[in-house]
Amino acid sequence: MSADVLNSQPSILIGSPPVGRSLTFRLMLDADFRAALDRLRAGFTLDSGVVGIGEPLMRALERTVPGLETFPAMSGPAFAVPSTQQALWVFLRGESRGALFDATVKLRSMIDPAFELHDLMEPFVYAGGRDLTGYEDGTENPKGDKAAEAALVSGLKGMAGSSFVAVQRWAHDLKHFEGYSQDRRDAIIGRRRDTNEELADAPASSHVKRTAQESYDPPAFMWRRSMPWAGTNEQGLEFIAYMNSPGRFNRMMRRMVGLEDGIADGLFKFSRALTGGYYWCPPVTGNQLDLSHLGM
Repeated sequence: MSADVLNSQPSILIGSPPVGRSLTFRLMLDADFRAALDRLRAGFTLDSGVVGIGEPLMRALERTVPGLETFPAMSGPAFAVPSTQQALWVFLRGESRGALFDATVKLRSMIDPAFELHDLMEPFVYAGGRDLTGYEDGTENPKGDKAAEAALVSGLKGMAGSSFVAVQRWAHDLKHFEGYSQDRRDAIIGRRRDTNEELADAPASSHVKRTAQESYDPPAFMWRRSMPWAGTNEQGLEFIAYMNSPGRFNRMMRRMVGLEDGIADGLFKFSRALTGGYYWCPPVTGNQLDLSHLGM
């Protein structure tokens, strides 16, 4: 096992839990956020999830992480991709909603009152790892050592084993999507839903063609850990992708909205982005988060 993997937050490279909680927090500037981070470092159980730090918190700490930026808002024809950047993101893993409730109470006790909960979503595993559209998710994820290579920062002092994560919530109009013929649905995605076979004649607007990681120069490989979600009136996908540089996702998103060649991703025919944030997931030392790069 490489040093980068040993220094990474262990929940980054393992499979998705049955249920999770994706939480974002805003920074309360009149509170002692350094003390809260100290409590988080000492008290966060590494196998319970992943911690990510956003640029607003970095600025408050007067520190920088090479490559970290605020998630960029983008727009295409008749749609927009928003930025809802926050100071802190935590993904909690669980076997049940009860376990997640307890983990959330513990987390908030560590970081209150310096961080206020901004958003909470409980994604879940659906149909063995499919999106709510019925298509397999994460088919193109790199395998084995390639996953760690794509997800983790390597070599930099105080950063080796860390990762960048893009977190973006999508809302699907499933009724609209199911109104298309099966051939049309397959063409929008670029794969057959029943076999997961990639379509040789998929249109340039298909999601597979727009996001083919090897088609970028340099390639834009990521480690995707997305999970579906469902609320009272909406449902969709909590897109979560770990990478060694957020520039990879920037290039992919620009192509999806059509800023690269004028062709928008077919995904926008039935889905829209609701949130977007970039976070730096610090490495670990022993059984604790390593916040030395933050001067702590």
